[in-house]
Amino acid sequence: MKKTLLFVLALLLSTAMFAQNRASLLHETFDGSSMPEGWTINGLGASNWSIVHSNKAGGDANELKINYYPSFDGISRVVMTPVNLTDVESVVVSFKHYLDNFSGAHNIGIATSSDGSTWNTGWSQTYNSTGGGSVSELISTPDMGKENVYFCIYYEGYSYNINDWYFDDIEIFTQENLDLKLVSIDVPNIVNAGVTEVPFTVQNMGATTIESFTIETVDISADYCGTTNPQTFETNLAPFEIAQFTLQISFDLNPGTYNIPIDIIDVNGTVDDDTNNNGMDKTFNVSAGIAQRIPMIEHFSSSTCPPCVNVNYAMANLTAANPGKYTYTKYPCYWPGSGDPYCNDDVRTRVSFYACNAAPQTFLDGIDQGFTSVTQGALDEHYATPAFADVRGAFNVQGNTINVTADFMSYFNMSGINAYISINEKTTTGNVGTNGETEFHHILMKMLEDGNGNPLELNIGEYKRFEYSFDMSSTFVEEMNDLEVSLWIQDPVSREIFNSRFAYEYTEHCYPVQNLTADFSEDGSAINVAWEAPETGTPTGYNIYINGVLMEENYTSTSYTNNELATELYNMPKNHYVEVRTMYADDKSSVSLMDIFASGVNVSEINETSSFNVYPNPASDFVKVTTVNGQQSTVRIYNILGMLVEEIEINSNETEINVSDYNPGIYFFSIQTENGNVTKKIVVE
Repeated sequence: MKKTLLFVLALLLSTAMFAQNRASLLHETFDGSSMPEGWTINGLGASNWSIVHSNKAGGDANELKINYYPSFDGISRVVMTPVNLTDVESVVVSFKHYLDNFSGAHNIGIATSSDGSTWNTGWSQTYNSTGGGSVSELISTPDMGKENVYFCIYYEGYSYNINDWYFDDIEIFTQENLDLKLVSIDVPNIVNAGVTEVPFTVQNMGATTIESFTIETVDISADYCGTTNPQTFETNLAPFEIAQFTLQISFDLNPGTYNIPIDIIDVNGTVDDDTNNNGMDKTFNVSAGIAQRIPMIEHFSSSTCPPCVNVNYAMANLTAANPGKYTYTKYPCYWPGSGDPYCNDDVRTRVSFYACNAAPQTFLDGIDQGFTSVTQGALDEHYATPAFADVRGAFNVQGNTINVTADFMSYFNMSGINAYISINEKTTTGNVGTNGETEFHHILMKMLEDGNGNPLELNIGEYKRFEYSFDMSSTFVEEMNDLEVSLWIQDPVSREIFNSRFAYEYTEHCYPVQNLTADFSEDGSAINVAWEAPETGTPTGYNIYINGVLMEENYTSTSYTNNELATELYNMPKNHYVEVRTMYADDKSSVSLMDIFASGVNVSEINETSSFNVYPNPASDFVKVTTVNGQQSTVRIYNILGMLVEEIEINSNETEINVSDYNPGIYFFSIQTENGNVTKKIVVE
């Protein structure tokens, strides 16, 4: 997406002439896996602070965390590298934080020192409940104006009464008079296709109340992306106040990957004093459909862990009350003490993945739930949240060998994601330890291939199958007739889990349909869908969706025609999606198969067959477009995401278009004339 040249030149000129950017003295986002260079721990709790791979405070992973253990009662300081405050009378300290509280009240604060031992408090606050937010405070202490000044964030209290406290995005800077910061663009990472609104958050970082501001953005729904008209927002933002707004335009988006930029170009009728924090962009995916989310529970525990007993009991009650609403894998850990005797290398890999350092600890869809059970409220919230990916699988057993087949399907362009397959035993008794429990549930035996997962690269509507046969003799398995298999899709960087399922047990895999095709009839009066039966198995029927809406349930034929929607959809100049899910006995089903078909406008006024032809199909080097009588027309070529690839004017009976540089896939050739559009679907190999 490019902004107009005029806007860019104006912005650069105004920046050069007017901006006096604030002095950023320190900015730490904890991108590394260890404490930043030069940072130290002062006072108590030297081993309680660490860098963890999580984003509880609201920034990006990693972040700083103080843990309750080993417990202390007093003050613990994380001390930053010193900064030069010569001629500086005050600074702003800002950070994000999140308290996972156990009980009682706790203090955190900001203090300074010019000798490393005498600390002057600049700000403090008492917190007594779980939650978080952003802190921005103007700090002025006796250390201002000195050359070598240490800053610290400190915790004060009885650490046993917190679970964890997380901190991120710590910044120290001088305050400008007029400074509006664009904090975030708040559109989700994945949204469903259709009309999308874009909220964003700003914060007044200056000393002056902000009464209005103007932003510039880009119309990402247009064929030619360009700046929109400036949008002005009236407000009354006091210094350090945060507020969320929504763009005054929304976007009707086809599935695909989009980037939306926002720039603040005017504050209180002028350019503000720091333009470095005025702009950002956000990349997000638009999904072609949604699936029922089955929340994934990961539970770190141990038979040598006394506190694990109550959490195990609570989790047993939760799962018993919610059949079919969860997937579950429990990791028997190698601590405390000698650890659980069923610990293995896959457990150690997952411990490292989550930077887990204590048991019990639970995660729901990759989100840390703390050292407690998953709550009914959290499970309900996740179950009610739509998923943009789907999973199905099955396993059977032959002797000591388990055979697993699993399909992972995505409704959005998925890259850098992993598929995980965990073989668990439902109940074990051979790993009894020292905590008094005599049986344990959902215990991990083996991950396939291993705890690192399997790379998964999927375009919209695609699925990938994994098939494994594994000899369980090398594991701690007790009973081969007591197994379950957890399947889930997860981002290994953010840890977000997109969906999960238990595989169907001791049965054959539920295969999807094959060779699904969908298109409009030549006159646009019908949508014609056809497919082939699954490669194996006996379906009871098929569920058919168009643009995410269920059209037919347990449909028994392998072809389907819809006349009612055809005219309406055909007159929408966009891509449409058909989805077929195979249904089996006992409420079993496959992942969906999806196809994309495009529409034209006013095709009834064009004799398509005699007027235009596009060939060969499939193509590899070139495509020829032929017309009758050399009628003038325009060909717009779109990729499968609905993005314009090329536009070509046609003035002769035959035009050759070079497609050798196109990425392999499906393209839509939309041929426009004075009478309307004709759209042809071409496969480029």
